[in-house]
Amino acid sequence: MKKKIALIYGITGQDGTYLAKFLLNKNYIVHGIKRRSSSINTFRIDDIYKDPHVKKNDFFLHYGDLTDSLAVLKNIKLIQPNEIYNLGAQSHVAVSFEVPEYTANVDAIGTLRILDAIKTLNFQKKTKFYQAGTSEMFGASKPPQNEKTFFDPRSPYAAAKLYAHWTTINYREAYGIFACNGILFNHESPIRGETFVTKKIVRGLCDIIQEKNNKLYLGNIYAKRDWGHARDYVRAMWKMLQMKIPKDYVIATGRQYTVKDFINLVAKELKMEIVWKGKGLNERGFWKNKPIIIIDQKYFRPTEVNSLRGDSSLARKELGWKPLIGINSLVKEMVMEELK
Repeated sequence: MKKKIALIYGITGQDGTYLAKFLLNKNYIVHGIKRRSSSINTFRIDDIYKDPHVKKNDFFLHYGDLTDSLAVLKNIKLIQPNEIYNLGAQSHVAVSFEVPEYTANVDAIGTLRILDAIKTLNFQKKTKFYQAGTSEMFGASKPPQNEKTFFDPRSPYAAAKLYAHWTTINYREAYGIFACNGILFNHESPIRGETFVTKKIVRGLCDIIQEKNNKLYLGNIYAKRDWGHARDYVRAMWKMLQMKIPKDYVIATGRQYTVKDFINLVAKELKMEIVWKGKGLNERGFWKNKPIIIIDQKYFRPTEVNSLRGDSSLARKELGWKPLIGINSLVKEMVMEELK
């Protein structure tokens, strides 16, 4: 039986890494696109990378960039994938306020470039497309949020992702491309990027107990989020492209925790007894009578998203998907890996 070929944008990121390993276990040939950089950032996928000269190699890397239309078209034409997973993005919400134009170019127009390449190459019947959406598109909408919830983006990142979401739907309906949006709520893992709040908390508290640092600075610790494990969520991506009819799905655990709750879960795993004192910007987390968690105004977003909690009933019913890893196991795994 001929192996399926998958192309992953964002191969060097958290989701790209878990998805690549998942697909390789499914006997796929996997191609990944990485940006050219003076620093090598392939550490997450080093364990599956093989020299191109090795025979029986099912994993390949190519240079490319979602801001480069010619590279997008060339790589898709060369690889001729059965499935494309667009996980590439400027994915940090706070950073999107600093570089809004770049965020739009990558996250919004980048998606358009892939979809238009599929159309231009007449790959509509050959290639299925997955677009990585985000719960941030719901923004200020009231939870729980599902596929019918009103979108109310509160950042350049969310607005760019919303453009990509509707462009995916448009190309599906206009050109018959098998294209799906996965509206994924927050998902974490031991290989989460170090600037994201969950990783920042885990690393910060581990550094404090190992006496590498003595303070952790955070922003809005009362923001509520629905946190799952990335390993569970890439399984949902794959399931969407195995359906007979393309559709958009919310992927979430349905459980909600504040950032402060997450801090306390990490502290519990580390056997740290944190005592909270004060309110607002003056709130502090104390350990051994010393303030170790400080609230810093500069880590607040210009426009906040206060409450996200997903309703993934449709995915559970139609995809047969459900999360298998709970938040306690997620936290334990992140802490254990960080302590190594």
